[in-house]
Amino acid sequence: MPIIDLTLPFGPGTPSPPSAGVEVAMESFHRGPGFWQASRVNMLLHTGSHVDFARHCVEDGETAADVALDRACGDALVVDLSHVEPDHAISIADLEEHAPEVRRGDIVLVRTDWSDEAWGDFPRYFMESPYCEPEAARWLIDKGAKAVGFDCFSEHSARRKDFTSEEFIIHKIVLEAGAILMQHLTNLRAVPDDDRFSFFATWPKMREAEGAPARFFALWP
Repeated sequence: MPIIDLTLPFGPGTPSPPSAGVEVAMESFHRGPGFWQASRVNMLLHTGSHVDFARHCVEDGETAADVALDRACGDALVVDLSHVEPDHAISIADLEEHAPEVRRGDIVLVRTDWSDEAWGDFPRYFMESPYCEPEAARWLIDKGAKAVGFDCFSEHSARRKDFTSEEFIIHKIVLEAGAILMQHLTNLRAVPDDDRFSFFATWPKMREAEGAPARFFALWP
């Protein structure tokens, strides 16, 4: 059974969302004889493919070390919105027309193919991305999704440096409901949009971390 990688690459120079404006910086140390390398990284935890936890928008919310892996692993389905244009607002109507039946406990992955098209083209990736309307996020949570993932920049307010915590609405809807939010997936065209499949998200078990870089992958015969 092949492993389908759904994770974006990142490295030195990769920018975070504009709201923080931090690029990944890596410093490597070497010693000899021969070759030996150890590196340290300075980055925003919300750069590239990552998982968000409740501490991102709730003061006493759970962190990366608190969340069991099964909260973001299991049966998944794709909502194929690959036809949408840049800067499209993903709506309830989009989901009602294109989403398979969502069952309680499903992982729902919203496909726009934006990361496949625009990742690496900054700031366009962030500033022209499709994004999610609050009502659509509530629709997914009300249907019972335990985790929601996007292959685009789902939070419209985070394009701005001056947004407020109350405007961080997609995160609040998903995370305050006890679900997990997964950001910047890619390659969703490689998994079926007409059947469930096994999906996995892993991240560092870091105390006090409101988010974490993640490796997303699927298994499909």
